[in-house]
Amino acid sequence: MKTPFLLVILSLASQALFGQKIISGPMLGYVEMVEAVVWIQTDVESSVSLRYWPIDDKTNSSTVTTTTLNAEARTAHFLCAPLAPGVTYNYEIFIGEDAQSFDRPLQFTAQELWQWRSDPPTFTMAAGSCAYINEEKFDRPGTPYGGDYQIFESIVTKDPDMMLWLGDNIYLREPDWYTKTGYHHRYTHTRSCPEMQSLLSHCPNYAVIDDHDFGPNNGDGSFINKSIALDAFQTFWANPSYGLDGEPGTTTQFTFVDVDFFLLDNRTERVNSGIKGVKEAVIGKDQRKWLIQALSNSTATYKIVAIGGQVINDVAIYENLAQYPEERTEILEGIDENKITGVIFLTGDRHHSELSMKKLAGGIKVYDLTVSPLTSTTYDHSTEPNTHRIKGTYYGGRAFSTLTFETKEGVRQVCLRLFDSNGKLIWEKILNPSDFKS
Repeated sequence: MKTPFLLVILSLASQALFGQKIISGPMLGYVEMVEAVVWIQTDVESSVSLRYWPIDDKTNSSTVTTTTLNAEARTAHFLCAPLAPGVTYNYEIFIGEDAQSFDRPLQFTAQELWQWRSDPPTFTMAAGSCAYINEEKFDRPGTPYGGDYQIFESIVTKDPDMMLWLGDNIYLREPDWYTKTGYHHRYTHTRSCPEMQSLLSHCPNYAVIDDHDFGPNNGDGSFINKSIALDAFQTFWANPSYGLDGEPGTTTQFTFVDVDFFLLDNRTERVNSGIKGVKEAVIGKDQRKWLIQALSNSTATYKIVAIGGQVINDVAIYENLAQYPEERTEILEGIDENKITGVIFLTGDRHHSELSMKKLAGGIKVYDLTVSPLTSTTYDHSTEPNTHRIKGTYYGGRAFSTLTFETKEGVRQVCLRLFDSNGKLIWEKILNPSDFKS
């Protein structure tokens, strides 16, 4: 009979021989001036390390070590801190004592301390929603629902400084909804997509949740396993924070260069429309109050509000906020009454892309850039009577968007661009601060 000690030795030897490799990542999570997070996933439980150093001084390196565990889907979040603002760092990853090799350079740059010193630097962000990666044994029979995975590589060619995933970043299937094992499988399968790997390490990645990351189609806060959904979201993403005032959720806020981002949770407190006896809501009272207060306190020229479903489209179908007129009115009136300018909603969900604009009663203008889908199937909504759609911006194919913030002749402007899955420009539109006022 083998002793327990011998079994441990044999197990470790077996892992060294047959496993211990990175199956997805590294992914760069949030990046601030003085800290950043790098995420990886291994195939088996492993001792992993990340060593990082200023690009011109490898002798000044630091190392973070942890263990990937089955209970956490064998993922690791490496916190790199303290960093020096504006400095670029190289890094390498080890499993045990073995440095892992990659077909791309691994580095990140801490956000620059530009305030009171210069104009804000130019930067470009990318955005998209609805990333379906086929898995035949769990997919519905028939034509595959996902495709054009090269879109992730096309995004990298635009050299974005950050990527914002706008929900439905995975598509949970029926075997996934009711167990932690199922959630971990779906995230692992999606995150391991080969074409996605370069994008994950190219720039910081941030994400919002939507129904297909959360549970069944159109799921709301009644879903019995929402705690598993939120836990899995935190396991596979590396946002700066999760939830408000200690309450479970995915809401967060951060600043990237000079733009304030507000990432909303449209599932945890949701009460779907049409349910009698319960007050319907998408983000709920507490999150609405926080959003208006936080937007009012923002001094940023542009304020990006990211949420899975469309806000400005006035057609009350599917999961558009127009299905929730009271909540939609409260949000838009809060923006208008507080004279909050520069608000751009970034939304997904709809399997088509378009730019909408609504002029509020007090003269404030708000925009809604919908970008969908990345790799999921598209649907033809071209005849949908969205009265706020800006002419020429509807697109019915797989797509992603970039937003470039730059200063021209002393004016901070943002250039919105939509690209097809191969990176071909579909349309672009430049907005200035004056475009948000009557």
